Amino acid sequence: MPASPLALPPVRLLPADVLAGQALAAPLLDRALRLTRWTGEERRVDGMGELLDDELAAAVEVLGLTGDEATADAAQAWGVAVDTGLLVLEIEEEAEESTPPGEAAGRAVPGELYARIGADGSGDGADPHDVLDLWLGALECALAEATAPDYDNLPGDPDGDGEAVSAEEADRDAEAEAELLDAALVNLYALSAMEDGRAEEGANGAGEGEGTGTDGGPAVPLPVLAASLVLPEEEAEQPSEEVLEEVTAVMLGLDEHFRLLEATGLVAYTPMDDALVEEADDEGAVPLGGGPDEPDEEEIARYGAVRLTPLGVYGVRERLTDAGVPAPVLGDLAGADADDLLGALGSYPDHAVRIEAEAWLARREPGKAAAQLLAAAQGDGADGPTRRLVCQQVLALLGAQAEPAVRDVLDDPRLGGLARVWLSERNAPDVPAPTTDMVYWLTIDTIAAQLAADEDAGELASLVTELVARHEEFFADAWRVEHPATAAVLEAIGRLHPDRPTAKASRKAAFKARSRH
Repeated sequence: MPASPLALPPVRLLPADVLAGQALAAPLLDRALRLTRWTGEERRVDGMGELLDDELAAAVEVLGLTGDEATADAAQAWGVAVDTGLLVLEIEEEAEESTPPGEAAGRAVPGELYARIGADGSGDGADPHDVLDLWLGALECALAEATAPDYDNLPGDPDGDGEAVSAEEADRDAEAEAELLDAALVNLYALSAMEDGRAEEGANGAGEGEGTGTDGGPAVPLPVLAASLVLPEEEAEQPSEEVLEEVTAVMLGLDEHFRLLEATGLVAYTPMDDALVEEADDEGAVPLGGGPDEPDEEEIARYGAVRLTPLGVYGVRERLTDAGVPAPVLGDLAGADADDLLGALGSYPDHAVRIEAEAWLARREPGKAAAQLLAAAQGDGADGPTRRLVCQQVLALLGAQAEPAVRDVLDDPRLGGLARVWLSERNAPDVPAPTTDMVYWLTIDTIAAQLAADEDAGELASLVTELVARHEEFFADAWRVEHPATAAVLEAIGRLHPDRPTAKASRKAAFKARSRH
């Protein structure tokens, strides 16, 4: 899986033993384990390690498979058993080279991994991490198969230019298809993390078990997922015919892939209506709604929908971390020091900040925790405003035991304003009034943190308007504030403030601040 440039939000993972149980129940791994158990001491294989025809027919019966794909499904399960090490091939090199396909060249025997998973292959009593490693291996086999080129059926002249598709071109197409599938899985993963946050908010006052992430990610309509991979934002309202055809092609490819991958336990998938697939094959694009013909829920359901299972969330995260992509898990920061906590939480959504903060505070005495947080919130670096905003969010979870540590920073030029806000919100006595310099510094710091968070422009404009309205002479003095972000904040106010004279005054103040330095 290629490294993603996105900052992925943290996800919630189920315990390893629960995930292992889901892995063992996934149809593909279950079949591979059953075939390994059926193998007994050995089974005959050809030079490629594949079952002979009569053995493959017996395997279909053992697995109880029926339908047009029964033989292919049994062969896939056998391949997974071999590729993951559940089965070990014993084929002499000479026999491998000289034996015709379909004739016995050696044997397959259960491997050491199968013994670790359980004497009967059930996984009962096995180390959950061994089971999950096995499942990840099976998943990689299925992903490779889903996007592998079909060399036996290469198109002769797909473009009408008199040139057949070469194996090299097929390889390039397969690589592009694999990258597209990876991107789709990352999008689903990010949606899973964000949906977990909405579920967390919705669980306030809800029944037990809601908001726990036990269902995996949200169900995403296939056109929405395909469009997220293809459609530029500026064309989202009125996509061209060419773009619609590209979205359709991606939908059809994803439909085929997800049908194959559902047996891994990675996704739960409702496939596209076969009639729509045929329509797309005939016309190049399927209607995606919009305008007066926007489809209702029943029509939307015909396009298919997919979600990551909890096991799928785990699997995609493992693939991301293997590729070097930071993919945090909720609870990871409970043992971090205050400096690392504030540094990490700056990029987390609000629900994740609260969950991580509560876990971090649960391990510490409130007074010492407050002192550590305030010490870590110092500094004039570019991330300073964000760190102080996060510090304020975490301190908001503490009660009276944190008060002495908060009062200790009342005279600090960077933290004094924050401390006064915290004390005032708790109706603490004897809270000294802030100086004008402290008020202005806190205002600049707060807006700088919101700008760094890349908040919604409308929300930022409201914040700016509210903060500036509190101080009539703000622009007359704000340009003198000794804060690294003063000029940048004043320029942002000039862009965002709805009142033109105020915006002009802010731009003038920004010019003064830059000239001063």
